[in-house]
Amino acid sequence: MKYMMLFAEPDHHIRQRRSAEAPAYWAAWSAFAKSISESGLVVEGHALQERTTATTIRVVDGRRVVQDGPFADTKEQLAGYFILEVPSIDPVLEWAAKVPGVDSGTAVEIRPIMTVQ
Repeated sequence: MKYMMLFAEPDHHIRQRRSAEAPAYWAAWSAFAKSISESGLVVEGHALQERTTATTIRVVDGRRVVQDGPFADTKEQLAGYFILEVPSIDPVLEWAAKVPGVDSGTAVEIRPIMTVQ
């Protein structure tokens, strides 16, 4: 079964990416990414650029409406993801508890990937 772990980081973590704290921020994520990748469970994973780079599209009354920025104004932003292939959700929960910043505001959403048959 495949699961996606989505990382929703609070703004103060995102600001660390480009502050004096950036080396520690990136070191923690690099160590986590290396460790989880070496587990052999990772199918794919990427960090995402800040929400200011997002584009949202909707179709309203048959017309395409394009909005710069994210869909919703929230206190967290989608910062990245990993897709893991595992026999059950248990290993995903173990890895989610090790995500950098999970103890200071980062939320980890875990969702099974739907297979279309």
